[in-house]
Amino acid sequence: MRIDVLDKPNILSNVRVVLSHTTHPGNIGAAARAMKTMGLYQLYLINPRYFPDPQADTMSAGADDLLRNAVVCSSIDEALEGTVFVAAMTARLRDISHEVLTPREAMPLLAQHAAQHPVALLFGTEMSGLTNEETGKSHVLVRIPANPEYSSLNLAAAVQVACYELSVAMQYAGLNLRQVEVVPARHEEMERFFVHLEDVLREIGFFNTKHPNKLMQKLRRLYARARLEQEEINILRGILSAMSGYNARPGKNESGRE
Repeated sequence: MRIDVLDKPNILSNVRVVLSHTTHPGNIGAAARAMKTMGLYQLYLINPRYFPDPQADTMSAGADDLLRNAVVCSSIDEALEGTVFVAAMTARLRDISHEVLTPREAMPLLAQHAAQHPVALLFGTEMSGLTNEETGKSHVLVRIPANPEYSSLNLAAAVQVACYELSVAMQYAGLNLRQVEVVPARHEEMERFFVHLEDVLREIGFFNTKHPNKLMQKLRRLYARARLEQEEINILRGILSAMSGYNARPGKNESGRE
């Protein structure tokens, strides 16, 4: 079943293209042009080095309306607030295992979530890409198949590929985007959960390693694969709250037993 064309603008309005710490203003303009050719308009910028900038306007080639309406953020959490699914574009292999998909595999997932909730396509800086902290806030990593001997794409070119594949997914993936079964957890709800989880794990003495941050990254990856619902977050935080106060109850010895 093809997606009704009338639904497409509504879905695209839920898709944010997030550029993190862009160093060259021309790349922002070229990325805006790439977005507009595929019908996307939600541009978010995290601490761009130069913006607004005449070079960005020039390279946008008529997509300057996207630049005027771009949302400039001071942190990745601000840029991702309200989103329920984040696809992080990367060309680098990571030392912590992530689910790595091609754009053709990932964009149907993005479209499914965008049918009713905000989602994000996340791109890193031109020189080094996304940080481990930034990829840790994503649900999947997306890697464009390219020449292994020369796999570096210009930022705007990567934006163009991702936006094109999203358009293809929406037209031909045969998704029933109207079917709603769950309410997915929003980014800020997940972040509050991870803060709560880390606090409780420290409280109960779980961190017996020199690298708690790496362990938390692995736990983030685990829960990202689970695609948690809003209700499930509430259940998990209730469990954490119960654990936090358990050893303090009257009648407990040092081991936590009665």
